[in-house]
Amino acid sequence: MVVLSKIYTRTGDTGETALGDGSRVPKYDLRVASYGTVDEVNATVGLARLQGGELDAPLARISNDLFDLGADLCTPDDDAARTLRLRIIAAQVDRLEREIDAMNERLTPLRSFVLPGGSALAAHLHLCRTVCRRAERLVVELAAAETVNPEAIRYLNRLSDWFFVAGRIANDDGVLDVLWVPGLTR
Repeated sequence: MVVLSKIYTRTGDTGETALGDGSRVPKYDLRVASYGTVDEVNATVGLARLQGGELDAPLARISNDLFDLGADLCTPDDDAARTLRLRIIAAQVDRLEREIDAMNERLTPLRSFVLPGGSALAAHLHLCRTVCRRAERLVVELAAAETVNPEAIRYLNRLSDWFFVAGRIANDDGVLDVLWVPGLTR
């Protein structure tokens, strides 16, 4: 259980922060940027949830998953930390895939790229998607330098796809999709 009795600690006043294993790193460390961007994804999910509707329950679960992902990323992978570490698991990725497949069955195939917009929820979900893609790029970069749970990368990759398909669902099952028209404004 987490108990936060005091919000400010002053331990970050020198530009460093603690990782999950207690080690201290600069706040610009790639690991911190990775889980910080996952936190940004979660904030965009909170915005999307303001719209309510049929996607609220899966978005609530995703929000919790994103905290799990942040916990996974904030602890370097060493033998001591491995047993204590909360990790994203394949079942979480598999669940996203099943949900994507179920949503996609309701949609007609795309004939063009989809622009962000249509409904307010779809616009928020496209914001979720793009911030999620940025988080994925950072985690992939981190994985090139340090050991990262491969399921964390898979989860982010699938999650951005989930946001895209959910955005189409939010656009009246694709009816309100705003489609790209190449060269329209030339």
